[in-house]
Amino acid sequence: QVQLVESGGGLVQAGGSLRLSCAASGRFSSYVMGWFRQAPGKDREFVATISWSGDITHYADSVKGRFTISRDNAKNTVYLQMNSLKPEDTAVYYCAVASRMVAYSDGYNYWGQGTQVTVSS
Repeated sequence: QVQLVESGGGLVQAGGSLRLSCAASGRFSSYVMGWFRQAPGKDREFVATISWSGDITHYADSVKGRFTISRDNAKNTVYLQMNSLKPEDTAVYYCAVASRMVAYSDGYNYWGQGTQVTVSS
């Protein structure tokens, strides 16, 4: 069983930055990791994913150039650096574990509890 705990969410003004963290248990260095988000009344959507080694990343078009996913295998932690935040980035953000790099939620086996990000205009 893999446990994931997100942190770092909060309230920020448009144009600001936040860094989310996700601490994982288990064989972290073998996991593909992803970030998703879900806004009220909307489906969960893919944000970014990173390979087990950290050398391959993919992003949703809506965050490309503004968000950066990274990982520290020594700390069993994956990060999401979010810059130039917009009100439409407001959502609950989740980290998740997968066996391969995919952009759909069904491909992820374990999920954290989520952390709220609110961007004010």
